[in-house]
Amino acid sequence: MSQPVLPSTSGTAWHNLPIKEALSRIESAETGLTADEAARRLKDVGPNVIQRAKGDSAFKLLFRQINDPLIYVLLASAALAMIMGEAIDGSVVLAVVVLNTAIGFVQELRAGKAIEALAGMVPQSATVVRGGQRSVIPAADVVPGDVVVLEAGDKVPADARLISVKNLRVDESALTGESVPSDKHVDAVPEDAGVGDRKDLAFGGTLVTSGTATAVVFATGGATELGRISSMLHEATEIETPLTRSMAKVGRVLTIAIVAVALVIVGVALLRGYPPVDAMLAGISLAVAAIPEGLPAIITISLAIGVQRMARRRAVIRKLPAVETLGSTGVICSDKTGTLTRNEMTVRALWTPAGTPPAGAFAQGGAGETLEVTGVGYAPVGELRRDGAPVGEAPEPVRALLRAGLLCNDARMKRDGDACGIEGDPTEGALVVAAQKLGVDVEATRREYPRIDAVPFSSELQLMATLHEAPGGERVIFMKGAPEVVLGRAAIGDAERAQVIAEVERMAAQGMRLLAVASRTQGRDAASLDEAHLAEGFELLGLEGMIDPPRPEAIDAIKACHDAGITVKMITGDHLATARAIGEQLGLVREGGRAMNGTEIARLSDEELRAAAASTNVFARVAPEHKLRLVRALQADGKVVAMTGDGVNDAPALKQANIGVAMGITGTAVSKESADVVLTDDNFASIRAAVEEGRRVYDNLVKALAFVLPTNLGEALILLVAVMTFPILGGAPLMPITAVQILWVNLVATVALSLPLAFEAMEKDVMGRPPRDPSEPILSRFVLVRTAIVAVLMTAGAIGLFLYEYFTEVRGGVVSEVAYREAQTAAVTTVVLFQIFYVLNCRSLRDSMLKIGLFSNPWIYVGIGALLALQLCFVYAPFMHTLFGSAPLSLGAWINSTLVALTILPVMSVERWWRLRKARRTAAEGQPADAGVQRVAGATAGH
Repeated sequence: MSQPVLPSTSGTAWHNLPIKEALSRIESAETGLTADEAARRLKDVGPNVIQRAKGDSAFKLLFRQINDPLIYVLLASAALAMIMGEAIDGSVVLAVVVLNTAIGFVQELRAGKAIEALAGMVPQSATVVRGGQRSVIPAADVVPGDVVVLEAGDKVPADARLISVKNLRVDESALTGESVPSDKHVDAVPEDAGVGDRKDLAFGGTLVTSGTATAVVFATGGATELGRISSMLHEATEIETPLTRSMAKVGRVLTIAIVAVALVIVGVALLRGYPPVDAMLAGISLAVAAIPEGLPAIITISLAIGVQRMARRRAVIRKLPAVETLGSTGVICSDKTGTLTRNEMTVRALWTPAGTPPAGAFAQGGAGETLEVTGVGYAPVGELRRDGAPVGEAPEPVRALLRAGLLCNDARMKRDGDACGIEGDPTEGALVVAAQKLGVDVEATRREYPRIDAVPFSSELQLMATLHEAPGGERVIFMKGAPEVVLGRAAIGDAERAQVIAEVERMAAQGMRLLAVASRTQGRDAASLDEAHLAEGFELLGLEGMIDPPRPEAIDAIKACHDAGITVKMITGDHLATARAIGEQLGLVREGGRAMNGTEIARLSDEELRAAAASTNVFARVAPEHKLRLVRALQADGKVVAMTGDGVNDAPALKQANIGVAMGITGTAVSKESADVVLTDDNFASIRAAVEEGRRVYDNLVKALAFVLPTNLGEALILLVAVMTFPILGGAPLMPITAVQILWVNLVATVALSLPLAFEAMEKDVMGRPPRDPSEPILSRFVLVRTAIVAVLMTAGAIGLFLYEYFTEVRGGVVSEVAYREAQTAAVTTVVLFQIFYVLNCRSLRDSMLKIGLFSNPWIYVGIGALLALQLCFVYAPFMHTLFGSAPLSLGAWINSTLVALTILPVMSVERWWRLRKARRTAAEGQPADAGVQRVAGATAGH
């Protein structure tokens, strides 16, 4: 067996290796691989591509729609009906199954493209050095050991150890969550450094924003960070939604009950003398009656209506069940940048030393002062404050600091209508906005101090410097950069340096990103600028502290979530101090409260992480596997978890979460395809709105269930009572309602009245109660009790009126067949009118219709009007007589049906009064009330 041509690289901490050792370990050199060696390695490791997952076949998707016990019962009923010659009955039942199957099939056909989107992040081509010569090759042909050349605008083709860099900055936000590009260097970093701190590596799929570099590739395809995330996407399991789980349980219970009762009714019918065919038809009719055929359509359409409402509130739903799951959410794990914050760097504090330039820093021996800058984002609106009080015009030391930060700067402000933005680096843009905000004329200052030369920012120097001609002809150097670097070039004593360092540490502890600014007079003849001019003698002008500020609406939304019993956790790739400071401002953690970083998470066992995840709300410097573990830990604790994100690193956690929420503006294609919800404005407040709508959808679905189920149970009881108690007249069994008439009620009448319930207004306390327990059955005791009451009342009314109409007609000399049809039509009409009056009671399961407003939902009356029109057609249209066996009714029959159906109103009023009285008494005694009463009726203490 031949030896592998590629040296083993698994388990190597490439970021911890010096350049020479890295090249040696991968058996390469700065001149790259030879063409033959590259070809051998390509054959050995395969192409540099992310493998795509195969989706389910169309047949599998189709089978999934019919793989339901209730569907099997309906199919068996249709087949039996056709075998016995009842072609119309069987065809109608079959049509219902086909309709429901088509709806589910189309919905699922659109899902599952996350891996394909991930593979699309790999660039199409790459520049490599092979045999000392540069060449452009397909990115798929890049192999470990290749030396790649990176320039601004390039996508990094694979994971690589940097060999040489010049001012290299890489946008790694999709992988790390960092809001600003990462400055790269070639020096090895500690072995335990997280992905975001591996400054000597470039990762496949990230974008070079500035500078150039060469790097040796050590991982391609599935071995890269992107490949690891792809593997985690495969491992992440999509969680069954609470609604799907509840409805599956309902389906199983109903199936067992329906089959058992249908067999009983067939046996009873045979014992009562029914012919075998009629006995079988009675069993089929009961099965059709008990199955809520319209329920799948009601749920799907109700969720679709919720989708439309959420879209108007900037939350686009990709998967229908996500609508209801949002309402059950107990924990929201949110990304920081752009979601909880504005993703607009803003100067929030200015520190200047005592004394007035050009007298020199610390001229009066003071420690300097810090002033607050108000306003957020790129709009130049705000003021200067000292101890909370407006300062008025900025003091000269502050103006000198702002002027220097403005001039040593390549960013520009831009306007698009009323919207303000910046062109260039976000950090530099913040300095420009701060200067204009506090009264410095940006363009006039730049004209007054024309730039002569510059030393651009570099990751090696950690500073930028520019040479300007000041008014009067003097040449001045302005410098800005990392505080420790600028301080090393400033002419100050040790005591003053210690004071500045203390201020730097204080501001950094508040989560601010700091820049120190300094200047030095260079003389009238200076015509150029290089690193030699930057060594020493600079006057420290001050510090500018900036932060990506929290969105004000996010602060309000988090408070609303807390009031609703939802815990909000911030998971970010940013530094711990920044994350903690933002968490304090958002109300996620108390001042000095606990926050964790990815390194701590990695050390915890799964059990320890469950405890930490429950008690900690701020997590910083997290890697993709940390996010995935956090979501799983919360789910193991029984929580319904929503996860937000915009990067590739968020995709596995988005898929694993019960609800994945991706950002529509900044989100990558991978994150969007992995998510259930996409926010069009990247705003946490939109998540809160979506949760609110989700709870409204669930409330209205329970109302629809409370409306639909009594009809099905009532129809089944009508048949059961008829078979067990009715005598046989003329050798033919009496059935108050047939199978096709039951389908008419279940589909046309039920759907026409239940769909308007989806438009009911939001309950007043929808965000003032805790999330629904995911294990709580959708058929609570409250729903079951109400179902039984209404079903018994409907059964008594329909059977009583059927018998009255039938025997009245027969005694009046009407042929029994005609009387039979008229009596059945009267029974169907009674059931329909029962539904009309009952739906008015279902508009709110707590308050009366008068209290919620007679016309707060006009769609109810549209549904009632449509149903009455259809029922008139059922009663009087000849073709309906042929299809459904109906017959015209007299005015007296209509009056009788109406009076019988009206009995539902006083019964429901008494039921509501008794239920709420019991719930209040239970709450007052401190005992747990029925969950359905608590949640839907709002009868908890304090509500």
